[in-house]
Amino acid sequence: MSWLFGSAIRSTMVEPERALAGRDDYAYQVPTTHAVLGTPLAGPWPAGTATISLALGCFWGAEKELWQIPGVVTTAVGYQGGFTPFPTYEEVCTGMTGHTETVLVAYDPAVLSHDELLRRFWEAHDPTQGFRQGNDVGTQYRSAIFTTTPEQAEAAARTRDLFAPRLAHAGYGDITTEIRPADEAGRFYYAEDYHQQYLVKNPNGYCPVHSTGVACQ
Repeated sequence: MSWLFGSAIRSTMVEPERALAGRDDYAYQVPTTHAVLGTPLAGPWPAGTATISLALGCFWGAEKELWQIPGVVTTAVGYQGGFTPFPTYEEVCTGMTGHTETVLVAYDPAVLSHDELLRRFWEAHDPTQGFRQGNDVGTQYRSAIFTTTPEQAEAAARTRDLFAPRLAHAGYGDITTEIRPADEAGRFYYAEDYHQQYLVKNPNGYCPVHSTGVACQ
């Protein structure tokens, strides 16, 4: 989506010392409730709810794919994995924050297993493209999984290792997805109100599909 603002396109990660300074709090009001599911965007959620952050390109379409999965409690779009505190969307689009467009997923592992959620993640985009998804180019479109439990980390590695040879057989390159603990990746910063559940508010909005068509199973 960076082309919408004529922002600079970055093909290399910004160095921490060159990243935008950011601010001490949000520059905008963060909504509290999911526009489709009616659940809290930031909790509290039912006991046993797990959370994970998934980045798979433009977060508008990615979030819609994820909130429709049975067992998902809520989703929210935001910025994570970079250096700039409390960034704005325009700042992220410059490539000078280091963040990637991310979807926070809260889900019930008793209904939706870690492996099944991650299978849906892998199948919904092309995880071999590095700093891009299709025509969306820049570090903010990189594929990433930011885990919150050891079980999620194990599932991320397990499903990646299952998917990689299937992609290779279909003619795709190596998986470039960044996998690391959310504590290491840094705080998830909620995006502006108009980005949350964007494709409900804008049914004809920009929604590219970057699935490879390769099954992860």
